[in-house]
Amino acid sequence: MIPEIIEDNTFTKINAESISGGKRTFESCRFINCDFSYAGFGGVVFIECQFEGCNLSLIKLSDTGLQNIRFKDCKLSGADFSKSRDFLFEVSFDNCILDNAIFYKKKNKGAKFTDCSMVETDFTEADLTDVQFINCNLNRAFFNRTTLKNADLRTSYNFIIDPDSNILKKARFSVHGLPGLLAKYDIKIEG
Repeated sequence: MIPEIIEDNTFTKINAESISGGKRTFESCRFINCDFSYAGFGGVVFIECQFEGCNLSLIKLSDTGLQNIRFKDCKLSGADFSKSRDFLFEVSFDNCILDNAIFYKKKNKGAKFTDCSMVETDFTEADLTDVQFINCNLNRAFFNRTTLKNADLRTSYNFIIDPDSNILKKARFSVHGLPGLLAKYDIKIEG
């Protein structure tokens, strides 16, 4: 069976049944206001696509290719990116809800997370080298054996990151982020 390749299309207000099923490749496509909640995209490959205003809550990404993908104004609660393909994995998010999302062991170097809610998001053992977290709520996000080399968290908040359990070389934090770096010492920082 030859995979179906779909290029340069815009899909508006469609559901998952319209595009899932079988080995399809979407290249340079836009998905606008689509409801893909609970969808299974196993075997589907997305290359240089944009998702805008879409609901992708609890989406199943087992064996899904995500290559240079941009999500804007999307809801991705509970999305398990750890199950997607590692080959050329690259995703960025702008004004998205990523609460309870999972990036376990994913390499997403240079990604940008802008104005995102990432409550209880799991970054355990992820490689987030050069990642920018711009104005993100990282309340109860999990950072354990996470690589954050040269990452920028200066404008993000509510995070707790143990410098002894993560790689933080040249990572950037604001003074307001110090309590999140020193939380394990149970000290009070004032001023």
